[in-house]
Amino acid sequence: MKLYGYFRSSAAWRLRIALALKGAAYDNVFCHLRKGEQRDPAYLALNPQGLLPTLQLDDGTVLTQSLAILEWLEETHPEPAILPRTALARAAARAFALAIACEIHPAQNSGVLERLRTDAGFDQTRVTAWAARVIDEGLTACEALVRNRPGRFLFGDTPTIAEICLVPQLGNARRFGVDVTRFPRLLAAEAAAMELPAFVAATPQRQPDAE
Repeated sequence: MKLYGYFRSSAAWRLRIALALKGAAYDNVFCHLRKGEQRDPAYLALNPQGLLPTLQLDDGTVLTQSLAILEWLEETHPEPAILPRTALARAAARAFALAIACEIHPAQNSGVLERLRTDAGFDQTRVTAWAARVIDEGLTACEALVRNRPGRFLFGDTPTIAEICLVPQLGNARRFGVDVTRFPRLLAAEAAAMELPAFVAATPQRQPDAE
């Protein structure tokens, strides 16, 4: 398999974690977001949205959208599981992951931030403040969603799709200057995750294209 990604893309970061947890082998293909390589015709032929990540399977099949790929991984590489056992817990874990991927993450997407600069006339200070506010509000809600859940991780004693989405989001929150100390339950789950080699190996600074 080939994973098209960028070291700082939180969506690609999610897949690096999951692929490592599942022990699935893949080759990296780097696509430099700040240089606009995601808009190259060759890449758009694979992923018409021009977004990262893209996973190309051994037979050439192309998968896009990180959460859809996570679900595919769970179905094709079921061990270790990244979804809880019960239907209710799986729904809750998916809801948490979607809260990050669909509600918080777009606020720091490079394309969205560029539109704020070019279309709305925001300077960099306003762009950063806007993104930080959305991230802070989203993580506040996420903290409330899991505050009273027991276990070492957010949905029990093993990491799930929730931590796979949470850890990159906390990394981005810090990059935008968000005070994450207000989210003790989220930080506890992050700390537990970062004891695992799969999470450590997936961090941006450990990627070959890190700058």
